[in-house]
Amino acid sequence: MSPVQSQRVDAVLFDLDGTLIDTAPDMVAVLQDMQTAHGIEPVPYALGRANVSHGAIGLLSVGFPDAHAKFNSPLHLEYLERYTQRVCVESVIFDGLETLLDELDTAGIRWGVVTNKPERLTLPLLQMLGLAARSACIVSGDTVAERKPHPAPMLHACEVAGMTPQRTIYAGDAARDIEAGRAAGMVTIAAAYGYVTDDDDPASWGADEIASDTADLAQIVLKAVTF
Repeated sequence: MSPVQSQRVDAVLFDLDGTLIDTAPDMVAVLQDMQTAHGIEPVPYALGRANVSHGAIGLLSVGFPDAHAKFNSPLHLEYLERYTQRVCVESVIFDGLETLLDELDTAGIRWGVVTNKPERLTLPLLQMLGLAARSACIVSGDTVAERKPHPAPMLHACEVAGMTPQRTIYAGDAARDIEAGRAAGMVTIAAAYGYVTDDDDPASWGADEIASDTADLAQIVLKAVTF
């Protein structure tokens, strides 16, 4: 029996970018458009995609390495403004995960989202994809004072949705996701199919399980939840 299946689980939380939603097409396009506007050769899509889980600052660090972009710096604010205009042009739910959400809904299993993405970007994205009204909770990067890897967003999500942390799965595609989930006492799944750089290794994050693809994630979750 897997570590996840050995525990009683009746709720699921997902990271957003790179775990539940494939936002890379829009997020990388915004970076490339910015680079072009600033007279810089755009980064290859694959390089940008691998860094999407690090958010706008991570992408800007790749696209404008000499600028040392920080939160609320002019480059950061420009990126956010541009991204607001195309938050869900090509972004989609990862293959197979809409079916997983349907099965969770049918079984009455609560699920939600905990992301470091700002609320003004998170909510429109989930609304356009038809997920906002279905989720038991949506915790964004500015919902509470702390962001992942701090456990506060995870615990807040459980409080809002009436979930018990020790009976909740958290799936994410970055080390900070697993660190936050573990600190909150949750069962954790590393989404190795997500936006992972070549020098990172999901096996080193300390997750209870590793999902190699979305089918694997769905299988792990459905075997673990208490129907």
